[in-house]
Amino acid sequence: MNLRALAREERTDLAAFLETLSPEDWETPSLCEGWRIRDVIAHAISFDEIGLRGHVERFARGRLNPNRINAIGHAEYAGCEPEELIAILRRNLDPSGFPAAFGGMIGFADGLIHHQDIRRPLGRPREIPAERLRPALSVALFAPVLLGVLRVRGLRVEATDLDWSFGRGPVVRGPGEALLLTIAGRPGVVEELEGEGQPLLASRVG
Repeated sequence: MNLRALAREERTDLAAFLETLSPEDWETPSLCEGWRIRDVIAHAISFDEIGLRGHVERFARGRLNPNRINAIGHAEYAGCEPEELIAILRRNLDPSGFPAAFGGMIGFADGLIHHQDIRRPLGRPREIPAERLRPALSVALFAPVLLGVLRVRGLRVEATDLDWSFGRGPVVRGPGEALLLTIAGRPGVVEELEGEGQPLLASRVG
């Protein structure tokens, strides 16, 4: 599984989608609490062009706290216009720096999940290629920061539209995309899932 290649494919699709957005679309609230679509993209590209020294400084300023680190990166790019954000993304289709960590795992998971974070509020769904969605589900379980495995502990989660499942216990089933976002902690999506384990998972997502 070449996660760097999958990350490039996903980032390419994301950039193409962003180029179709109107100025109003960029101001739409995303699934990430408190962030508009433009804020999500500012965050998503905020590690790609800062180099090793920039990473060290940002992690130090954030005291190794993921929320603080992300807030610092977002603040540095929040003033960029949409065209600038797209240009930065286009220059970095191959993830570098922190997004390239763990063989591209961060860039891949971050790109795919944030792509859905902005598509859903805009009412513009897509069919995620199975060759990306299946590994994304597995990556979301163990990727740093996400650690979705903690949300689904003691449960068995099953995708109904592709061959993927994980865990043991009361079953939670549904479309792979909805499972992915729920595993990643996105509120509101868990209502699209079913099974005897769904109430417990819903309580963990909030």
